[in-house]
Amino acid sequence: MAKGKSTTVFFCQECGYESAKWMGQCPGCKAWNTLTEERVNITSKGMGGTVKTVSAAAGRRAEPSRLSEVSLSEEERISTGIRELDRVLGGGIVPGSLTLVGGDPGIGKSTLLLQVCRKLSDAARKVLYISGEESLKQIKIRANRIGEINDNFLLLCETNLNLVEETIRRAKPDAVVIDSIQTMYSEEVASAPGSVSQVREATNIFLQLAKGLNVPIFIVGHVTKEGTVAGPRVLEHMVDTVLYFEGDRHASYRILRGVKNRFGSTNEIGVFEMKEEGLTEVKNPSEFMLDGRPENASGSVVACSMEGTRPILIEIQALVCGSNFGIPRRQAIGTDFNRLNLLMAVLEKRVGLQLSGCDAYVNLAGGIKITEPAIDLGIVMAIVSSFKNRAVDDRMLVFGEVGLSGEVRAVSMAGQRVAEAKKLGFTTCVLPAVCAEKERGMGSLDGMKIIGVKSVADAIDLI
Repeated sequence: MAKGKSTTVFFCQECGYESAKWMGQCPGCKAWNTLTEERVNITSKGMGGTVKTVSAAAGRRAEPSRLSEVSLSEEERISTGIRELDRVLGGGIVPGSLTLVGGDPGIGKSTLLLQVCRKLSDAARKVLYISGEESLKQIKIRANRIGEINDNFLLLCETNLNLVEETIRRAKPDAVVIDSIQTMYSEEVASAPGSVSQVREATNIFLQLAKGLNVPIFIVGHVTKEGTVAGPRVLEHMVDTVLYFEGDRHASYRILRGVKNRFGSTNEIGVFEMKEEGLTEVKNPSEFMLDGRPENASGSVVACSMEGTRPILIEIQALVCGSNFGIPRRQAIGTDFNRLNLLMAVLEKRVGLQLSGCDAYVNLAGGIKITEPAIDLGIVMAIVSSFKNRAVDDRMLVFGEVGLSGEVRAVSMAGQRVAEAKKLGFTTCVLPAVCAEKERGMGSLDGMKIIGVKSVADAIDLI
């Protein structure tokens, strides 16, 4: 008779690589100090020799199909009732999809999914919310805060994976929420809940349920101090969509960004505001981000970034002052630190500004994080404005990519950026000369003063 015994195996938390011994560097993904020790059960040989297992696929034949024989049909999507979430998902929920929602503790993951369940239940869809962290009464308290929920909303507080799977198959819901994946455990895996083995096993079971029953499943994932989902990186590879909540938990707004999406674009973002009744949509993020902007203040410039098809106006703040130490300090909040050093080097070499003895601090107001090169010119203008202590016109928008030669290069979707600025009352727009010629030819932006610049020196002359 076969006997089961336990052994020690080391798993990589980044890629899921399995090793019999500990190693400093993972051979799979080359990451350092990512292998963790876990105990797993293995089946030993019985008295009659090696134990033979029968595959679940026995008796079935897999037949390949010709690509020309595959018919394409428009996939029906399920609307969540929240337009910002539908935008990030690519138009709605795809039946049979597995979606991972990650974010810092207390940022609003469970609140958003509870609101989605409420919207779906109001649309006469049966929703199953499975929680491994809260009791039924705790969920009831949160549900009462966001509004009344009808009887199509089912609750289950359970962490045993076998019982959860049985409940999903028996209830046959139209959507499932798992909160959270780190609390689910399988009795067949001999490691603790939240470990690499347990998370991988639970995700694999939910993936089979989503595809087999054609039911969309949302799973909540905790994040580490580095900002990534706790557990193996293979978790993100297994799911169809990965959504991340960004923003300070103490701030009022939240940004939902799609990191991976097999059914839509990963460039779109959704902006929400946290209120007492839950998360509410921010219909005009540009106006929201610019709220409270100072007037006639040096070092403050408004730039524009494209998030998918949506232009967002943001305030770039810079503070340049003399350094009291031998090595000047540079700090960037919301943008790339190395990009800041590069732009300051361009100002010293191409324009002649003596910034080597100055401390420089750059901040994107509102806590948003943007790495698009189109905000380069805005950062340069903010640094020069603070260095010369001269304010930039409050109704001026600046955008453009800056090269190492000091040239201002063209950016995409310049027309949408200028149109958004005009909608919010801006009267002047400084942009690359190549883009300015195209916008003047369009003739649809009457009332906007378009200023095209070819180099950083031309833009600085406007201050």
